Amino acid sequence: MVDILNLALPYFGLIFVGFACGKAKSLPESGLAWMNFFLLYVSLPALLFAIMSKTPFAELNNPPFLVATTLSTVAAFTIALVVGKVLGRLTLREATLAGLSGGYGNIGYMGPGLALAVLGPKAAAPTALIFCCDSIFLFTIVPLLIELSDRDHPSLVHAFGVVLKQIVLNPLIMSACFGAAVAALHIELPVALDRTITFLQNAAAPTALFVLGVTVALRPFDRVPWEVPGVIAVKLLVHPLTAFGLMLAFGPFAQPWAATAVLMASLPPALNVFVIARQNDAWIESASVAVLLGTFASVVTLTSVMWAIQTGRLAFP
Repeated sequence: MVDILNLALPYFGLIFVGFACGKAKSLPESGLAWMNFFLLYVSLPALLFAIMSKTPFAELNNPPFLVATTLSTVAAFTIALVVGKVLGRLTLREATLAGLSGGYGNIGYMGPGLALAVLGPKAAAPTALIFCCDSIFLFTIVPLLIELSDRDHPSLVHAFGVVLKQIVLNPLIMSACFGAAVAALHIELPVALDRTITFLQNAAAPTALFVLGVTVALRPFDRVPWEVPGVIAVKLLVHPLTAFGLMLAFGPFAQPWAATAVLMASLPPALNVFVIARQNDAWIESASVAVLLGTFASVVTLTSVMWAIQTGRLAFP
């Protein structure tokens, strides 16, 4: 258990350092703009590119794994959406964002660094594949449902245009695809470029976790809406349990792949949930509370999953 804490605490420690700094210093939130840009467009893309480009292309061709992990995210999203509709009596627009909170884990900021730390290099390929497939599904279904909830301008053509733009221009998805192409073509990068990418990818995890902590600290916290605890329970409990069951149903998969799927499903609600809620002017306060409480609750749940993986209690045939 001490080894697990030594592994987990630095990650959560960086979040809490950011949280403490956000509470201690009254700096404007706009000060995070360049750090978020660096993460989204430079450091995290470099990390995903490096992961994909150094993974043999044959390992990336695993349709049963892609179907199983994506289905677990679809299930979590759907259950959380229903929870939002029933417990919070939300509109379709608001319930869609509640579903996003229950299905979209922090796979960008926390996922890659944590998976590689817990499971080693063998977690690289499944981590990148989960990120791409989850992002494509969620960035497709959310704009479509929100467009359908817009009674003034319900246009599927416009919705599909938004979806296509979000997927094609997403820097993280683009970098993963470029990395896969480099792996498929067996392209050797120049030494200077490879070292630059390594330098940038090493900055991804600490910067992302610090920014996450600061951003959570700056969110208002007045009350807990009725649906939020249920949505958090879906994300931290139902999603990983569903991923575990689907790994058994669609398997067998190699232990690092199946364990990575459960670990990624155990991540707390993504910070992007709040960003997307603010962009759509719906469920903003609830999204803020879900990210805050989900992050704190995951200290227990996510650490427990890491402990089960490291001790062999979470094993797959």
